[in-house]
Amino acid sequence: MTRSAKPALIVGACLLAFLLMDHPVLAEAAGTAGQTSSQYPWWLWPVLLLVVTFVMGVAAVLGGVGGGVLFVPIISGFFPFHLDFVRGAGLLVALAGALAAGPGLLKMNLASLRLAMPVALIASTFSIVGAMIGLALPTKYVQIALGVTILGICALMLTAKKSELPDVPRADRLSSVLGIYGVYQEATTGQIIDWKIHRTWQGLLLFVAIGIMAGMFGLGAGWANVPVLNLLMGAPLKISVATSKFLLSITDTSAAWIYMNNGCVIPLIVVPSLVGIMLGSFVGVRLLKVAKPTLVRWVVIGMLAFAGLKALQKGIFG
Repeated sequence: MTRSAKPALIVGACLLAFLLMDHPVLAEAAGTAGQTSSQYPWWLWPVLLLVVTFVMGVAAVLGGVGGGVLFVPIISGFFPFHLDFVRGAGLLVALAGALAAGPGLLKMNLASLRLAMPVALIASTFSIVGAMIGLALPTKYVQIALGVTILGICALMLTAKKSELPDVPRADRLSSVLGIYGVYQEATTGQIIDWKIHRTWQGLLLFVAIGIMAGMFGLGAGWANVPVLNLLMGAPLKISVATSKFLLSITDTSAAWIYMNNGCVIPLIVVPSLVGIMLGSFVGVRLLKVAKPTLVRWVVIGMLAFAGLKALQKGIFG
């Protein structure tokens, strides 16, 4: 564990300890979980949340997906929390990971500001729209849409391919006007990569839909950002992954404010989730050296499929 990570862990642990004290306001917030939660002491849910998100953090790193895409369907499907609270927490979970990784990726010249800025402007604007839509719709309809989206993500993970260095014969006019291009050095080979993109307007249009889904479901959007940037627009894979991570710090912030303003961000849910995901990520990074990627990928797809079906079941049958 790095020195810079220790203060964050200490602060998180202190906040968690405070939350686990018998605080009447937070206990009342926990009571909003529903009638089923009244059978158990209120502090049981944060403890279980910490354990589950720890496992989730490990799986997210090993499976190469963001924590947010696992968090919302699993927690909303199997915990007695209202979906609005889970979506608010899911955005902050995705946001925390993006803020932690963003500065380092910019320093390494992997996250491209030229590529991120026009995309972020569109995605963050429409993530606000998505958050408003999600909060306005009845919960059962959002649950059904969430289930369909998660199953779609499973299909995308099963079929999507990745290209380390896509073939882009020449930049299109829009990307040239916006100045979207760059150079980076591939650390493994020492090769200097001079990259550019094409099909820019099609990609920007897709980010309208990605922004709406990110805000509506609180999933983050790394699962969609990377295929669009890499396969459609032709950015190198490393640039796409790094820029996608940086994008989340802008897109999720915009949507998170809507949830916070509507009282949908409860520390009782957010703090143990952030601490659990963070600790699990540290363990996942260490296990990544010895884990078999194919097996882990299938485990993550299985978890998402199960959670997606559970979300559909809750939306249709209540």
